[in-house]
Amino acid sequence: MYTSAKRFSFILFALLLLANCTPKTTTQKIDKLLYNATFYTLIDSLPIAEAVAIHEGRIVGVGKKEELLKQFAPDTSEDLKGAFVYPGFIDGHAHFYGLGMFTHRADLTGSKSFEEALMRLQEFAKTNSEPWLLGRGWDQNLWEGKKFPDKTKLDALFPDRPVLLKRVDGHGALANQKALDLAGITSKSVIAGGMVEVKVGKLTGILLDNAVDSVEKAIPQPTDEQVKTYLLKAQEICFANGLTSVVDAGLEKRFIDIIKKLQDEGLLKMRLNVMVSADDAGLDYYLKNGPIKTPLLNVSSFKLYGDGALGSRGACLLQPYSDAPETKGFLLSSPERLTEVINRVAKSKFQLCTHCIGDSANRFVLNAYGAALGENNNRRWRIEHAQVVNRDDIAKYKQFGVLPSMQPTHATSDGVWAVDRLGNERITNAYALKTLMQQNGLIVLGTDFPVEGVSPLETFHAAVKRATYAQLSAKSILIPADSITNEAQWGFQPQDALSRIEALKGITIWSAYGSFEENEKGSMAVGKYADFTVLNKDILTTPALHEAYVLSTWINGMKVFEKK
Repeated sequence: MYTSAKRFSFILFALLLLANCTPKTTTQKIDKLLYNATFYTLIDSLPIAEAVAIHEGRIVGVGKKEELLKQFAPDTSEDLKGAFVYPGFIDGHAHFYGLGMFTHRADLTGSKSFEEALMRLQEFAKTNSEPWLLGRGWDQNLWEGKKFPDKTKLDALFPDRPVLLKRVDGHGALANQKALDLAGITSKSVIAGGMVEVKVGKLTGILLDNAVDSVEKAIPQPTDEQVKTYLLKAQEICFANGLTSVVDAGLEKRFIDIIKKLQDEGLLKMRLNVMVSADDAGLDYYLKNGPIKTPLLNVSSFKLYGDGALGSRGACLLQPYSDAPETKGFLLSSPERLTEVINRVAKSKFQLCTHCIGDSANRFVLNAYGAALGENNNRRWRIEHAQVVNRDDIAKYKQFGVLPSMQPTHATSDGVWAVDRLGNERITNAYALKTLMQQNGLIVLGTDFPVEGVSPLETFHAAVKRATYAQLSAKSILIPADSITNEAQWGFQPQDALSRIEALKGITIWSAYGSFEENEKGSMAVGKYADFTVLNKDILTTPALHEAYVLSTWINGMKVFEKK
């Protein structure tokens, strides 16, 4: 009896000792777990996950829900109810501040005639009390005759109030006489890098590029409070469209300072990469003081303008315009000035992003980049738009490590008239997404909003189908607009369509790479920001691509938009 009791005590002691020596399973406390969704991670080792663990605004785990719960103890969990989740969408080239400002201008987008544009302007004028009457969005290519308007009717309607109506691309405008007088523009004015249209010795009111800037300088600057209003409105619109990061393609220091202040105050939550306008003031200040980098703000690049836009014939071409043989367009600065800026930035740590639309502008800037940087560099300098590139220059993108930053919806918007500008031969080198993507194995995608719509889903659709849903639907009821088999065959130059996974990378990880931020965002790798775009449809597989919409938008693991 004693021996049995002694043996039992020994066994019990051994078991207790073993229990104390066995490592205890512990779980890490975290903020949140998102589950019951298809997470497209863009991680090669785990392309699709069922759940994501989040702590302090960053991703700490990706995988199956039950496996993550063995590692983590979330304070809250959210069932995403079978939705489809992508790394937060990034617009690689847009005008964030300009979008907010546009909401306080007369919207002339899509007007089918100059008369319709004037009617919209008159309605806007009834409720707008600003000294200047400002509008944007008209496009003469949508009007019968496709000709520029003149200021005659504007002068009659608004003889005493200055009016400036910018074209959809922002590179052309129509001004009334009052605005021209305030800007000091006459029929004798010659503006380098711009054009003041004169017919029969009289101003027509049409201005291109730097001539538009000359009038804008006469407009009173917005107050800080107005700038704040514009920025917060832009954020609201972008969040509703599933954007978590935006590259603003060119702002002055004053606006960058206000952005940072609003971010520091917690009012502006959008991640912004802001290109500094490459004028003397911007270059002098930032080259001296260096970049700005915070979790929400990246100021480490300059925006330089090479030429104008194709729609207003300001894009600089190697050969004359097919529909206007008297002009080739023009550079917005002298070759000497462009080269000076390029060489100056090359000596710094800053990235340079140059607007080039015409094949002449592309050639000049590619060669200047190459001369300044040499081959096999990792400076990731960019050409913005890259709409028309001569075949002989395409390989220079790879040779000099230049990233193409392009907007698929430009192709779908311009495709109906671009052949008029370029002719049947040059058009084959235009809007060449796939061709340019293949040079370095990636492409930065954006919208250029407010020139185009804000939605990255429209960017995706245009990239893979080379047409809008409306364009496909209008062609014929026999065309399967939602087909995913050879889906670009009915679009504009289908050979340059991207695959769906390429288009997704273009609005996520490749755009992050284009801003040196691929280690912070663009995929769902552990350690990156918990930025997500949640959709109702799987845009990588659904035939009904046009039915996809944003359910919610997340930044730092916090929901900043939810569809009601």
